Amino acid sequence: MKSILLCFALLTCAASAANIVVMTVEDPNNYDAPKTLREFAEKELQPMGHRVTLVLGDKPQMHHFAGLVEALKDADLLVLFSRRRFPPEEQMAAIRAHLAAGKPLLGIRTANHAFLPKPAEIVGASLAPWPEFTHEVLGGENTGYETKGLPYAVSIAPGAETSVLLQGVNIAGIHGYQSLYKVLPLAPDVTPILIGTAQAGSTTPPQPVAWTRTYGSGKARIFYTSLGAPEDMRSADVQRLLLNAVAWTLQK
Repeated sequence: MKSILLCFALLTCAASAANIVVMTVEDPNNYDAPKTLREFAEKELQPMGHRVTLVLGDKPQMHHFAGLVEALKDADLLVLFSRRRFPPEEQMAAIRAHLAAGKPLLGIRTANHAFLPKPAEIVGASLAPWPEFTHEVLGGENTGYETKGLPYAVSIAPGAETSVLLQGVNIAGIHGYQSLYKVLPLAPDVTPILIGTAQAGSTTPPQPVAWTRTYGSGKARIFYTSLGAPEDMRSADVQRLLLNAVAWTLQK
């Protein structure tokens, strides 16, 4: 009965129109995110009635996300797929305010180091990095990646077999085609959903590739997946996982 009610809640939320802000950046190392997210919005989110605002970084200059502050004022969900960008204080304050209000965030792949400078990188005084974001908000770590044994296998995390995040998802259809992110250890309150295991030739232990948690006193719902390479985003099962994640994060 509990499972039926959860499924009903998921479908109800999926049918409700939401204001979704997508924050991304054009970057050779950001997996063609603006293109894949735009396609996902047009083919999956907007037909469901969601309003999607794509905020593209480095406009009018590097690290700036023109329109972000205004877009987040009435956003229901922030989708983050950006790497090593440090927005000006006003823009970073808007991101923090969104989360502090208990509003959800869906992080994809490079969100794992969205606001994290490289070691010894000098950040301009007018910019606001958030190096603790990966641990404090997402609940994981950024400790490198494994490029051997690709594509890596994806399996359901123990205990997540009945998760609403996996409704309609055929795990056999998901393979990690590019590097397996090293994200351990996870915060104690994280609930792993999917696990990635590199094939022969790798010594990296299995790594969580999708999980949920809540953040802050407002209990903002957080979903993160290190899937997100173009090959991943073309998978119907990864798209369904992301749609389920949108519905889950928007639940009140």
